[in-house]
Amino acid sequence: QVQLVESGGGSVQAGGSLRLSCAASGYGYCMGWFRQAPGKGREGVASIDREGTAAYAESVKGRFTISIDKAKTILYLQLDSLKPEDTAMYTCALGFRGGEWCSGSWPYWGQGTQVTVSS
Repeated sequence: QVQLVESGGGSVQAGGSLRLSCAASGYGYCMGWFRQAPGKGREGVASIDREGTAAYAESVKGRFTISIDKAKTILYLQLDSLKPEDTAMYTCALGFRGGEWCSGSWPYWGQGTQVTVSS
């Protein structure tokens, strides 16, 4: 069983930045970030595997950057140029398959960290 703990969420004004972290208690070949806004479904934000293959949602390309500290098994998401529509609960997930979006396999999930962007 792998535990995932997110941190770094908060409230910022539009145009601001945040850095989210997700610490994993065990090994995962691929990790990613998802978000869910009130009244909306969950959407993939970004993913990265240990070969460096990364994928981003179109809505965050050029503004968000995903990275991973392989030694510590910590996943990061740098959020820049934040917009009010980025407001959501951000959750990290871990999988064992490579490729973009971990080939759609996400057996482990964290509890999430809230990001709120005001205009």
